[in-house]
Amino acid sequence: MLGQFLLAFREALEASLIMAIIFAYLARTKRNPLTRYAWYGVYLAVAASLVLGASVWLIYGSLVGPTKALFEGVAALIAVFVLSTMIYWMATKGKEIKTGVEKRLETIVTQGATLALTSFSFIVVFREGLETVLFLTPYLVTDAVGTLIGAFLGIVASLFLAYAMFVVGMKINIRKFFYFTSILLVLLAGGLAGYGVHELVEYSGKVGIGLGWLGEPAYALDIPTNSLFHHKGAVGAIFAVMFGYTVSAEWARVIVHLAYLAIALPLVIWVYRKDKIPV
Repeated sequence: MLGQFLLAFREALEASLIMAIIFAYLARTKRNPLTRYAWYGVYLAVAASLVLGASVWLIYGSLVGPTKALFEGVAALIAVFVLSTMIYWMATKGKEIKTGVEKRLETIVTQGATLALTSFSFIVVFREGLETVLFLTPYLVTDAVGTLIGAFLGIVASLFLAYAMFVVGMKINIRKFFYFTSILLVLLAGGLAGYGVHELVEYSGKVGIGLGWLGEPAYALDIPTNSLFHHKGAVGAIFAVMFGYTVSAEWARVIVHLAYLAIALPLVIWVYRKDKIPV
C-alpha cells in the first residue's frame, strides 16, 4: 500500500499544483467567473479517469490462462516507461511549469475561449489520472483492496498539501520535495521493471518458449510463505513494493532490475544536483 500511496500522491499533487496555478492566475487577473469552467474540466477528467480504471480492471478480469501473466508483464513495463519519462520530465522541466501554464492561460483568457479553458484543465488532470491508472494497474491486479486504499489516501494527502501550500500559505521547497520523491519512485520503478520481466518469464514458460539461463533462478531464499519476511508477508510486502524484494528471482529479473537502477538513479540525481538542490 505504501508504493500505491506514493504513486497516487505524486500524480495527484502534480495535478493539484497545476490547477492551483490556474486558479491563482484567474484570481490575480480578476477573472474569477472563469473558475467554474476550469472546474468543469476537473470534474470531467476525474470521471474519465475512473471509467478508464474500471475498464482496465474489467479487461483483466476477462483474461484467462497465460494471457493474464502476459497482461501483467506488459502493463508493468508500460508503467515503468511512462513513470520514467514523467520523473525525467519533472526533473528537467518542472521548474518551468508555472511560466508555461500562465502563458497558455494568457492566450486562452485573452481570446475568451471558455471551452479551451475547460479543455486545458481537463488535459492537465486527465493526464495525471491516466498515468495513475497505468502505474497502479500492476498493483491493482495483485492487491486490489490495498491499491485502492493506498491510492485514496495518496490523493487525499496530496489535496491537503496543495491546500496548505496555496491557501494556508505553508512554505515548502517543492523542488527539493520532488527530488526526494523522484528517488523513491525510481526505486519503485526498478522493482516494477523486475516484476514485469518476471511475469513475462512466467508467460514464456507457460507457452513453451525457452529463455535458457535467463529463465533460471538467480537465487532462492529459504523463507517460508507464512513468514513476515516473505515477499507476501506483512514486512516483506513493503520491501517488495518499494524495492522489488522477492524471495526468489530469475536471472532476467535481476539483470533488468539492477540495470534500470544503475541507469535511472544516477541520472535523476545528476539532473537535480546540477540545479544545486540542497540535500
